[in-house]
Amino acid sequence: MGMTIAEKILAAHTDAGDLEPGAIVKVRVDVALANDITAPIAIREFQGAEAPLADPDMVVFVLDHFTPNKDIASANQCKMVRDFALAHGVGNFFDGGEAGVEHALLPEKGLVLPGDLIIGADSHTCTYGALGAFATGVGSTDLAAAMLTSHAWMKVPESMKFVFTGELNPWVGGKDLVLYLIGKIGVDGALYRVLEIGGPAISALGVSGRLTISNMAIEAGAKAGIIGADHKTVEYVKDRAQRPYTVYESDPDARYFSVTEFDCSNIEPQVAFPHLPENSRGISETGEVRIDQVIIGSCTNGRIEDLREAAQILKGRKVARGVRCIVMPATPAVYLQAENEGLVKTFLEAGAIMGPPTCGPCLGGHMGILAKGEKAVATTNRNFVGRMGDTGSEVYLAGPYVAAASAVTGKISSPGEVVS
Repeated sequence: MGMTIAEKILAAHTDAGDLEPGAIVKVRVDVALANDITAPIAIREFQGAEAPLADPDMVVFVLDHFTPNKDIASANQCKMVRDFALAHGVGNFFDGGEAGVEHALLPEKGLVLPGDLIIGADSHTCTYGALGAFATGVGSTDLAAAMLTSHAWMKVPESMKFVFTGELNPWVGGKDLVLYLIGKIGVDGALYRVLEIGGPAISALGVSGRLTISNMAIEAGAKAGIIGADHKTVEYVKDRAQRPYTVYESDPDARYFSVTEFDCSNIEPQVAFPHLPENSRGISETGEVRIDQVIIGSCTNGRIEDLREAAQILKGRKVARGVRCIVMPATPAVYLQAENEGLVKTFLEAGAIMGPPTCGPCLGGHMGILAKGEKAVATTNRNFVGRMGDTGSEVYLAGPYVAAASAVTGKISSPGEVVS
């Protein structure tokens, strides 16, 4: 019997002979990631063991959630991580002007690569599956164990295969495809399984769109969301990679829990209504929903390609009066590129607010908290009750095109309503 990409990566990282789905295996970890919220918990557990880091080069800390520090508590958490990184020789520590949203920063820096086994104390660590890696979120205590041993225990998951065929409709991108998928299977439709995503439409997407898709695998309950590496992946990583990597492909006779095909000709821009990502519907079915805020950014849609899409809609137009449009480039490099391409000028002239590279409002952190009764369209990944502020607020998930168009009209809108 053949093997899936996920099974091949796990096999390459373990000495266990049994890789049947459900088997518990001890795996070697290539990257162990944490942020300013989750790293302090891992550090406290690590310090209780009174042992050194197994491999300082394996550990990555990014201060991105409550930074720039929003209050005294977050400042103290960041200082704890900063001091630990300095004391233990953690070179891959990103703070201040070097920091960005972790799941955009690591691929950009070449720290995550095809064939890697990556764990992170953040559920959206699954983002890196877009590069053909096995990447998954873990708890902070599991991360502490990996910091001590460079290993983790994992149950071998089953894989669900999704094939996207046909050509993408106008204004449709990776965010729309993944919202459509989650809308079909639900937020627990892939519980502890791997989403293996491919097909002609996925091959046509750039790496940025693929990262968006894998980022939201966890929103379907998945352990990982993997897109096989191809020539676009190799082109993306070849000048970034800081170490060797391996490209894996699923065997033709690999076993899957299920195989599902979606025809992209049936997929229009999607919007996920409150309060679950599975509440997705086509833009033609959204009705009249007035909004108060738009967020363009996050680990889901804060890369330069996303900002270009938003700027395409906003150029020469104005954000509707009474709407706050906040644009947050995901990394300093993205911010600089947006400035060099004139995108920042476009956003500011449209009346948008430029924020720093931070998770900020995505998790209800800061720089865009919603008041009771307010509604926001966001390119983020979650719209749970109270996710972005007051429990009486509402978040609608969409891609950059729809978010920007909605900022212009003051209501959830198709880009076609704004761009003739």
